[in-house]
Amino acid sequence: MSGRVYIVGAGPGDPKLITLKAVEAIKAADVVLYDRLVSKKIVGMIPRRAEKVYVGRDVGDDYRHQDTTNELMVRYARKGMRVVRLKGGDPFIFGRGGEEAEYLRDHKIRYEIIPGITSGMGSAEYSGIPLTHRDYASSVVFVTGHEDANKSKGTVNWKGIARSVDTIVVMMGLSRLEEISGDLVKGGLDERTPVAVIQNGTTSEHRMIKGNLANISRKVKAAKARPPSIIIIGRVVSLSEKIGWMR
Repeated sequence: MSGRVYIVGAGPGDPKLITLKAVEAIKAADVVLYDRLVSKKIVGMIPRRAEKVYVGRDVGDDYRHQDTTNELMVRYARKGMRVVRLKGGDPFIFGRGGEEAEYLRDHKIRYEIIPGITSGMGSAEYSGIPLTHRDYASSVVFVTGHEDANKSKGTVNWKGIARSVDTIVVMMGLSRLEEISGDLVKGGLDERTPVAVIQNGTTSEHRMIKGNLANISRKVKAAKARPPSIIIIGRVVSLSEKIGWMR
């Protein structure tokens, strides 16, 4: 009889933000396939008897890397093992968890999904930025700044987003920040709209760079910001000055 795969969200970085259910799955695992953004402290929770397999993936890697991960999940599960596929943030928010679940279903492997706090939410809240607020924002969108390299052209309608959403959370978009900012201004957003770029959110290396659509790209370059970083755009960013709690 085949085993079971647990597709698990490890949270945004702070190891204390992982869920109890996720910890239970890790402790009971026979093998853990873990990503690049899973914190070392969470990797340290994996029991010694379990096999640890690093399947970290960098932005820009092609699909062959994902194919290998998919094949490993099936191979271990068919040996009757309890497999944890451990992913940073939440598996279903730009984490390819949906694709992995489809692959497991197609290969008749049992699986379970364990949610995690996505980095967009965790980074914002550790920075004192409420993504929604009765006085500032009634809508929020999570959007990727780095689309599939196999697409012939980008499909994100930045101009449409500019006209329809109060708060925009861009994940994996640091390298395209200048282009994204320009498209949002072309779509109707005021160039003075506040922007926050949050690097290594919720961790001990958490830092925030603030500006507006007109100057944030220059500020980020001057600060030498690096991935992993989250970009938050909207009036709610200004609330960090009032309710930010990390000092």
